[in-house]
Amino acid sequence: MRSKTTAREPARGTTMFHPSTERLIDYWRSKAVNGAMPARAAVNPADFLDLLPQVFILGRDGKGRYPVRLAGGFVADLHARDLRGEDALGFWALSHRLEVKSALEVARRRGEPVVITADIRAIGAPSVGMEVLLAPMTGADGQADRFLGLYQPIAMIQRLMGRPASELGVRRIQSLGPANEEAPRLRLATLHGRRIA
Repeated sequence: MRSKTTAREPARGTTMFHPSTERLIDYWRSKAVNGAMPARAAVNPADFLDLLPQVFILGRDGKGRYPVRLAGGFVADLHARDLRGEDALGFWALSHRLEVKSALEVARRRGEPVVITADIRAIGAPSVGMEVLLAPMTGADGQADRFLGLYQPIAMIQRLMGRPASELGVRRIQSLGPANEEAPRLRLATLHGRRIA
């Protein structure tokens, strides 16, 4: 179940996430200049030291891969290996990789984060819910070719019994930003005695 322990109310048409996920989204937005996505150079890990074990950074190459450039201790431990250079799409169940790739590309084009509510799956253990934040950033050349990421469990990680994740499964993908806010509902009105929307 999602924690709703933050004091603020969600904006109309948006979803509240775990407080750590919300915090990193807010940080990412604070680094955006004039509505443009933040540059990688503007993101200072010292600003969120307590989250660093859960943080990762992905790149994007011209071959449709998203190599891990940096992975915090929790992220590496969850997969039980050094992840640097691995294509992050390989962490996901084969049947979900296309929709994760599409979500990454939509986030990159729109310049807004995406949160994937996922299942951590491990052999011989119950699955555990997790939010995966993917927030696009620009590299030195100004191209949107980086992602700031966060693994935020939303259930007891101990249920995995110390077993490494075999794969991640998608429950829900939530794109953020104005383009994804709920549209106002239509109301019926009367004009010259006729009902119109």
